[in-house]
Amino acid sequence: MIDKNNRIPFDEDNYTHNIQRNNERMLDRRGFMKTLVGAAGLFAVSSLPWGAVAAKELMGLADKEYPKMKIADVRSVAVGDSVKFAFPSEHDSALLIRLGENKFVAYQNACTHLRCPVFWVKEEGEMICPCHHGKFDVNTGAPTAGPPRRPLPEIQVKVENGVIYAVRVKRYEA
Repeated sequence: MIDKNNRIPFDEDNYTHNIQRNNERMLDRRGFMKTLVGAAGLFAVSSLPWGAVAAKELMGLADKEYPKMKIADVRSVAVGDSVKFAFPSEHDSALLIRLGENKFVAYQNACTHLRCPVFWVKEEGEMICPCHHGKFDVNTGAPTAGPPRRPLPEIQVKVENGVIYAVRVKRYEA
């Protein structure tokens, strides 16, 4: 654009004449990388307390005992049958299976692969995860087929005065 005196109205003849460079912050590659590393370091340091809390919680869960909770009366569960219940909290679904006259096993029934529910199939004598055809040994909770690689967390049970109680979660975090 040329004014009426036939000259350019600013000192430079480029398109950046309106940028006030002295008020700009310069950020080159080195400055950007320093900022990025600083932000990553700040994030890492700020997440340390949560990591410590998680580690402390996991170390304390190996054989954590909870207040015993009634699952069912012995006479209401026939040999070969199962009972669904929640332990240690109402959000932790579990499964009790009566294998013999005096033999009970219980496991948290969330598959260790992708947390799909695990079901007891009495006719086949197997615990099955239908999501990816995972199977678990009913006596140990160990995976026998499919993608799961870790056993189901065992819930230890106790029978007192004809009542089956859940008392402890045994986790396999090692």
